Amino acid sequence: MRILHLADIHFRSPECLNPTTDPDVAFRSRLEADLVELCTNDNIPVDIILVGGDIAFKGHVDEYEVAKRWLLRLAKLCGCGPSGILTVPGNHDMNRSICASVAVSNAQDAIAKEVGDHERDRQMSRQLGDDRTGTDLFKPLEAYNEFAAQFGCSVYPKHPFWQKDLELAEDVTLRIFGLTSVLISGAGDRDSAPGQLFLGSAQVVLNPQNDVMNLVLCHHPPSWFSDESRADGLINARAQLQFFGHEHKQRGQRPPEYFRFMAGAVNPDRREPQWDPGYNLVDLEVVGEGLNRFVEVKARLRHYQGPPSELFVPVLTQRREEIWSHQLSLPKKPSFTRKMAPTKLKVPNLAETSIASADHAAVEEAAADVHPKLQTEVDVTEPSTDNLIFRFWQLSSSQMRDIALELGLMTKDDMQVPPHERYRNALNVAKQKGLLIELAKLIEKNENNV
Repeated sequence: MRILHLADIHFRSPECLNPTTDPDVAFRSRLEADLVELCTNDNIPVDIILVGGDIAFKGHVDEYEVAKRWLLRLAKLCGCGPSGILTVPGNHDMNRSICASVAVSNAQDAIAKEVGDHERDRQMSRQLGDDRTGTDLFKPLEAYNEFAAQFGCSVYPKHPFWQKDLELAEDVTLRIFGLTSVLISGAGDRDSAPGQLFLGSAQVVLNPQNDVMNLVLCHHPPSWFSDESRADGLINARAQLQFFGHEHKQRGQRPPEYFRFMAGAVNPDRREPQWDPGYNLVDLEVVGEGLNRFVEVKARLRHYQGPPSELFVPVLTQRREEIWSHQLSLPKKPSFTRKMAPTKLKVPNLAETSIASADHAAVEEAAADVHPKLQTEVDVTEPSTDNLIFRFWQLSSSQMRDIALELGLMTKDDMQVPPHERYRNALNVAKQKGLLIELAKLIEKNENNV
């Protein structure tokens, strides 16, 4: 699996709205060329694009329109589908004018003013659990959420972070957690120095499981949280792969237990003393079998070299290596686990009475539980939820509403909640009710009518 890691793109309007005068467009073009060359030389496309926050600069809708066009263009160039784009918000994705409102600042301050991790955690749960204040906390992210929803990455009070499972190898899952580090960001001076934001205990559960490798994507590194000790300790213990942004300082950390990537900004502020655009390209491969399996990580950290050459070049390891290699242990099944031999339950030849027929059906059902039936053709060909999410969000708001109501995925009362939350819930209902094929048909019908 190949992962492209970007962060801190900072699309800033009105400058970014005109490609001919956008001062950052040339650096993105150089990045595109370097990425395409690497993928072409290896003959390996990108599977996932992790975008670690600060996609916009002011959290404005027009900035996300430009971001969408560029990310889709980049994905196409490197062979990644739209559903492979995954995002989390950064502090620049918070609309600061909304953060300054009384309702939002009161909700944020209620959390920030508490003393101690336990009390602050309790207050955050209280604020998120209240319909009014929970909504207030996410209002500064409205434009971001409208953008992120099409990639299945929107966040809201009941789901302040997202989780996505991908197949890394046969029987091995890569579980990606997209964390939200900005819930009390955007107001006051909490963004000015480390140690003043708050992550909370709910986002670091990161339940470790056999045959699952956990990956964390988060804008702020743990040092920016007042609960740094807990957050850093649990992330290190439970997430073998870690991707952060915000600091605009590109580096990799490789202790035995995990690999932490700090992204260089795609478009850092030129006033920074060490202005250094960069990105990371990471390859994962499961090596070995059984209890001897591990995940081999081979990463390229690339940064910009200015004129006269003006191109992206490797960030070298201390051993002057272009490839940052690491081996990570893979949580395994207990050694005593073994496959059971097939067991055929004998179904007695019962008489044709209503009671006997019921008994016969019950025994057959028990047998089916031991050896589940093979998927039917319909099951196997059921459309991808990820693909449907992106296609669904390309429809008009009236088309999305009509489809959701026609399939009974929501009620008119659901129209009162923000669109990104409303339709994320609706798509989950479609999956739970087994309506993905019907949903795909209606999406295709509306696509053809556009």
